[in-house]
Amino acid sequence: MAKPRKVIITCAVTGAIHTPSMSEYLPVSASEIAEAAIGAAEAGAAVVHLHARNPDDGRPDQTPEAFAPFLQVIKQASDVVVNITTGGAPTMTIEERIRPAQTHRPEIASLNMGSMNFGLFPMLQRFPDLAHRWERDYVGNKDIIFNNSFGQIEHIVTTLGALGTRFEFECYDTAHLYNLKYFLDQGLVKGPLFIQTVFGLMGGIGAHPDDVMHMKRTADRLFGDQYRWSVLGAGKNQLPIAAMAAAMGGHVRVGLEDSLWAGPGQLARSNAEQVGKARQIIEGLGLDIATPDEAREILDTKGADAVGF
Repeated sequence: MAKPRKVIITCAVTGAIHTPSMSEYLPVSASEIAEAAIGAAEAGAAVVHLHARNPDDGRPDQTPEAFAPFLQVIKQASDVVVNITTGGAPTMTIEERIRPAQTHRPEIASLNMGSMNFGLFPMLQRFPDLAHRWERDYVGNKDIIFNNSFGQIEHIVTTLGALGTRFEFECYDTAHLYNLKYFLDQGLVKGPLFIQTVFGLMGGIGAHPDDVMHMKRTADRLFGDQYRWSVLGAGKNQLPIAAMAAAMGGHVRVGLEDSLWAGPGQLARSNAEQVGKARQIIEGLGLDIATPDEAREILDTKGADAVGF
């Protein structure tokens, strides 16, 4: 009998897009982030993708010191694969963004594969009464360009690659796939590439099924069997796109970084709730979720004993 295919669930527990006034369930403090990550792992996530926040007002915090408390707690409580952001927030410099992963040397770090307009401002229509001034200024900014130049990408790849860290290559449009192909051809990255195709964020590709098919076809043509495909859908697109990708042979990412919702008009009360819904979809398709160690094998990571926390 053939073995069921293993599907990796990644959970991005807080991110830098949503702000605390949007949901009381968004993890902000180190203890909340640790609890969210451990809960997601217990619900079936093999990988947790982590950002840090200022505990006083919830703004993104990309200092290595902000990550240390929850990294240690997560490692003590779970064997989940830890993925540290190098995206940080799109308003940060590249040196700010790389420091947590450079300091803590995780198994995986995220890496955005191209510069893009980054539009959060439509969320002001849904959330007009943000409590903190920084939230209003940040979300309402129509001039954000998420800067990920070839030189910046190469700096992250060479710096973290030398530490044995693998990458979650975040691709918001087809051009980002071609950018990644350049780095592969130059020998600066190696397979298996973990490609996270991102759908439904303003400034990137849309969330129509044709968009998902187009990104998958392009990745297949460029990378063949050298990559592992995963998807994230923003907002209401999270679970429909997860279902589509799982049925097409992909892995999935959920979490409050990408969507605050559990259903129409219903805030998710935890990251674990979203992981549970993704797990229901995957197992309903007759597939198995990957354990952390199976994810390590699929993605060829260095192992939890080789990290710096």
